[in-house]
Amino acid sequence: MSDLCLHYGISRKTGYKFRERFERLGLIGLSDQSRAPIRNRRLRGPVADLVLELRRKQPTWGPRKLLEVLRQLHPGVALPGHSAVGSLLDREGLVTPQRRRNRVPSFPDHLTQGASANEVWCADYKGQFRLGNTNYCYPLTISDDATRFLIAIDGFERINLEEARSAFEAAFTKYGLPKVIRTDNGAPFASCGLLGLTRLSVFWIKQGIRPERIKPGHPQQNGRHERMHRTLKAETTRPAATNLLQQQERFDCFVETYNTVRPHEALGMATPAKVYQSSSRVLTTKPLDYPLHDDVLKVDPSGHITIIRRRGGAFFVSGALAGEHVGVRELADDAWLLTFASLDLGIYNARSHHFQQIDIPVSAPPET
Repeated sequence: MSDLCLHYGISRKTGYKFRERFERLGLIGLSDQSRAPIRNRRLRGPVADLVLELRRKQPTWGPRKLLEVLRQLHPGVALPGHSAVGSLLDREGLVTPQRRRNRVPSFPDHLTQGASANEVWCADYKGQFRLGNTNYCYPLTISDDATRFLIAIDGFERINLEEARSAFEAAFTKYGLPKVIRTDNGAPFASCGLLGLTRLSVFWIKQGIRPERIKPGHPQQNGRHERMHRTLKAETTRPAATNLLQQQERFDCFVETYNTVRPHEALGMATPAKVYQSSSRVLTTKPLDYPLHDDVLKVDPSGHITIIRRRGGAFFVSGALAGEHVGVRELADDAWLLTFASLDLGIYNARSHHFQQIDIPVSAPPET
């Protein structure tokens, strides 16, 4: 046996194993054998019933979340591993096969990494859908990036600036102010105007909040928020409610369950409500102050401003800044820097009567 094992380059243990198989099974014993465990590990009995009962109440929860909640509800019951629960759900037809997609790598950018609560809030309009009365519903969603805490989900009949601002004011009043709000490049979060400003982002900047936008066509840069949208859609819109009021009730129930009941794997199976804390920064109506500028001017309702008092001296800045005060500082002869809050907008040349915006996006990283 030793000489044979040396000749064929195998260990003596392997050689004796195959000899034993041949003596017991014949030639078929030399083929590859199944590595499945001898014992049948199928989950059955009362524990299986508990798992299935909870799964039917929460049809979008996976094995880990189901087991975590069952441990809290039944502390004295011995529970199986998550793989056994996954097999049980599959056998019972409670798992919907997911279409396999190619993973798109994240685009390297200077997006803020929220390490604690209220560093970054994510906001978006989840795709519109029809209600039972055939009207459309546009859900505005806001979440905290670090803790996954759902700040708000508000259903609207349309995408509207004033309604969006009211929703954010309510969120700021209840939870305080974040440092950054991350959105995509759609209305009412961004525009094609000066530095992408809108009246909504101007409102944020006045509160000391920095707007931050993902790269167009790269929703994976807001991946945590988009993943929440998938769960939201599965649990509240299939089928949709009859009217907007009933649909809002579903959103409110979803927020309560998501924040206080549903364990989150990224949080060590804790719920978002256990790790989230409100911000100490509060909503303010204090006017902007420009102590380092030569003058403070008000943008007129059409978005124009006048620095040099002469005929034809007004020039267009941005409609989003209509009615707002901007700081003006002279850099050199006939060259003036315009600033809104902490954001430098551009330079006006009085000789050429030309305003050149500063090519720095609103989502630029803060100086270190």
